[in-house]
Amino acid sequence: MSSNGDKHLYISDLDGTLLRDDATLSPYTRDKLTRLLDSGVNFTIASARSISSLRPILGDIPFRLPVIEINGAFITDYRTGRHLVVNKIDPDVARQIFGRILQHKLLPFVSTSNSVADCLYYQDLINGGMQWYFDDRTANGDRRLRRLSDLADAFSEDVVSMNVIGRRQEVGPLAAQLAQEFPNRLENFFFENPYSPGWWWLTIHDRTACKSIAIRELTRLHGFGMHNLTVFGDSLNDVKMFRMGARAVAVANATDEIKRHAHTIIGPNTDDSVVKFILAEMNMPL
Repeated sequence: MSSNGDKHLYISDLDGTLLRDDATLSPYTRDKLTRLLDSGVNFTIASARSISSLRPILGDIPFRLPVIEINGAFITDYRTGRHLVVNKIDPDVARQIFGRILQHKLLPFVSTSNSVADCLYYQDLINGGMQWYFDDRTANGDRRLRRLSDLADAFSEDVVSMNVIGRRQEVGPLAAQLAQEFPNRLENFFFENPYSPGWWWLTIHDRTACKSIAIRELTRLHGFGMHNLTVFGDSLNDVKMFRMGARAVAVANATDEIKRHAHTIIGPNTDDSVVKFILAEMNMPL
């Protein structure tokens, strides 16, 4: 474990926080973030996205610290893609959840990790929301995508998350059922996809696959002190991260709940606000 107890660490959410509304990194933020990292500033990200989704967006940004992906299911070396920490769903629980999903006449995408590769399994694309996600992953060259004739076969591997997509009235009852049947076992998020309006996502993780838990593990591994940690966020999956005792900074477009937990509110994600905040703290030119 390295000793960084007296050094500051910045960790940012991605969508709606560091990225623009079209899920891209502005040229300004890309340039300034690279300069910050090259100058020795400690910065990384905590995202709901997978490493396969992160790389087309972030490219060759020189992260020295691991990134937190899939809401804390993985802590991963950005350069090599090697997982340093894996937080999987208990196999019996994963199979039970799959059964509940089928009862609601829905099908999930299932993210797994095995000894060879990460996989994103699907069986059939039963609605427009699933088709949008499949097309998005295909367009970005996501090599995890694999079709199974029987999705139950995916559960022989380590399941780190499931993603159920449908209309709100279809997925909402499933979200409520899982919350009731598996209290304190899961970390789930139910939300409308901002990039595919009208389609609601239920992302299902083990309770240990949480940004706040992953951040604590990352700070422990690299010797950072919580008193020197600043986190940036905007939405539902950032709440626990904002409650963990670090300095919490919300972008102006954040939800009201996030803003209630924030120590500071900065400009919107469309104005390069995260990088500008760090530059000001470092007394570096904007």
